[in-house]
Amino acid sequence: MTIITSIDPSLYLSNQSTQRAPSSELGKDEFLKLLVAQMQNQNPMNTMDESEFIAQMATFSSLEQMMNMSKSMELLVNNQLVSPAIQYSHMIGETVNYRTFDEETGREKGIESSKIVSVSQQDGWAVFHLENGKKIYADTVIEVGTSGQETDDESENNVTDPSENEEEK
Repeated sequence: MTIITSIDPSLYLSNQSTQRAPSSELGKDEFLKLLVAQMQNQNPMNTMDESEFIAQMATFSSLEQMMNMSKSMELLVNNQLVSPAIQYSHMIGETVNYRTFDEETGREKGIESSKIVSVSQQDGWAVFHLENGKKIYADTVIEVGTSGQETDDESENNVTDPSENEEEK
């Protein structure tokens, strides 16, 4: 039997370099480290109850899902903070078809086509400034990238069936 008469001073806590920045948040990594440490240091004669372990794993899973949801919500909020003018800036130079309405009756007058020259924002909505001098809200656009005033019925009649071309050959 060995008797220890003195303790090595290098082992004192005051002499240990425990430079660690404390974190105010416990994430899934810290939770998993705690769970593993708990399992490693448990009494082999009195192990953790299975239901307690399952409950802790469920807590870990819930924590992970909440963190993922938090990241998704943060991304959604950040996307909402982007100005509609910036969101629609890629549309500059595109030709759009849009419905026009009679201001007095509210009836549809027809479909007009024009090129977008700039984008602005009004009351949180994107407004397209068109080459023809008009301003329209982005949600009034019915088609992008065409320069005709065809209606849906007219454009369907202009589509040729590939099998008709084979018969002519």
